[in-house]
Amino acid sequence: MRFRLLFIALASVLCVNCVAQQGSLDQPASKEDVQRYLDTIHAHDMTRQMVSAMLPPLHKMIHDEYLKDKDKLPPDFETRMNRTLDSMWKDMPFDEMMAAMVPSYQKHFTKGDMEGLVQFYSSSTGQKILREMPAIMAEAMQAMAPIMQKRIEDIQGHLQQEIAELLKESKPSPDGGSSQN
Repeated sequence: MRFRLLFIALASVLCVNCVAQQGSLDQPASKEDVQRYLDTIHAHDMTRQMVSAMLPPLHKMIHDEYLKDKDKLPPDFETRMNRTLDSMWKDMPFDEMMAAMVPSYQKHFTKGDMEGLVQFYSSSTGQKILREMPAIMAEAMQAMAPIMQKRIEDIQGHLQQEIAELLKESKPSPDGGSSQN
């Protein structure tokens, strides 16, 4: 009888522990859970690498703008702009940015989600994704840049046309009123 009571007591403790553990996995992620995830994915370093990958297209954009107004700008314009841009990115408050991201992760992920993500990104496949992501993003941005540039030009043209039409419509009529209906 004592053995049976001991067994029931032990089983009860184990079940309560399992339920409590499952319940804790459904709880919102803690700041520490998110920080462990961000550390696992090397978020700080990855952010720096992605920023570095973004700099060449931004330099190209400055170069393209420089060519449009080359005769109006000082000869060292492009060099100065690139140096300013590089300095701005170098001084980016990455630690502060990482801390600002934590509540968003806590809002959208549970403790169990964070554990699963840490487990995946700790694996060899997860680590490969992390290693390759900056190069993938740089290549993807380079491939997308002409598409985005064309679309931006189309949007700008459309907006300029729309503004011109609105300005025409709002010109005052000879009798002093607006030509709007």
